[in-house]
Amino acid sequence: MITLPADTPHRLPAHAWVGALILVGAEAALASGSRLVATWFTPIQWTGYILLADGLVFRLTGASWLMRRRREFPLLVLASVGVWLLFEAYNLHLQNWIYAGVPRLPIVRDLAYFWSFATIMPGVFETADLLAALLSRESPTDPADRPPEREWKAVGWIALGASMVALPLLLPAEAAAYLFGLIWLGFIPLLEPINARLGAATLWANWRARRRSPVLLLLLAGLLCGFLWETWNYQAFVAEGAFWVYTVPAPLRIFGWQFGQMPFLGLLGFPPFALELYAFYALIRKCLGGDRVFSGR
Repeated sequence: MITLPADTPHRLPAHAWVGALILVGAEAALASGSRLVATWFTPIQWTGYILLADGLVFRLTGASWLMRRRREFPLLVLASVGVWLLFEAYNLHLQNWIYAGVPRLPIVRDLAYFWSFATIMPGVFETADLLAALLSRESPTDPADRPPEREWKAVGWIALGASMVALPLLLPAEAAAYLFGLIWLGFIPLLEPINARLGAATLWANWRARRRSPVLLLLLAGLLCGFLWETWNYQAFVAEGAFWVYTVPAPLRIFGWQFGQMPFLGLLGFPPFALELYAFYALIRKCLGGDRVFSGR
């Protein structure tokens, strides 16, 4: 992990100012009634946020995705799209959310989906790194110097994880709709022991080595990103732009409480979702050669 003393000065890169302008400009355009911005509001805001967060991380630590891991960042974007498409495939059966107000022209609609999905991993990881820069100085998304964990009871954990992610697909849609929690948890026990056996970075190795901050920071980053997702989605909904609506069964909507469009109970899925994203990315990165492939700047 690349770290520098806390008092080392670093300039705020230009892309951070661009990100701030995007965030402010999109909010202003939405408030003025721009239909174009309302349709693209969520990916626009996430793009601005990622640029700003990355710049702040560099300002605080001297190392960030866009300043020190530029060669790897495109993989992060593509991995983000691919992993989220997996969850979209699950949703075809579970029917937990639907999209509304998206562009009608297929090629434009697909571009909107790609852009939106491409911001998921970068948004979570940049948030985790920003929290690390502010709180612990230990980046949870830099896999360098992470000893592989060799003590997993791998078969049992893999079986548990596989059962969790498979069960919703084996049940009728009416029953599967209640089991979305298994999807937002199951890939952790499924992928972490696989990553350990491959020698990839694992959160379990950090925890066992008493480096708890990477796990805790990712959990907090997932929660904070959840609030941002739902805030910007609700703004798009109010502006009659493109947004998503949750269709989870009524019994899971505790007392009707919700944050934006998200039923309150659903907010609990964002923290483990961040851990899943880390596990997915660690596996993808390892399979593509890890540092041997992404050592360039």
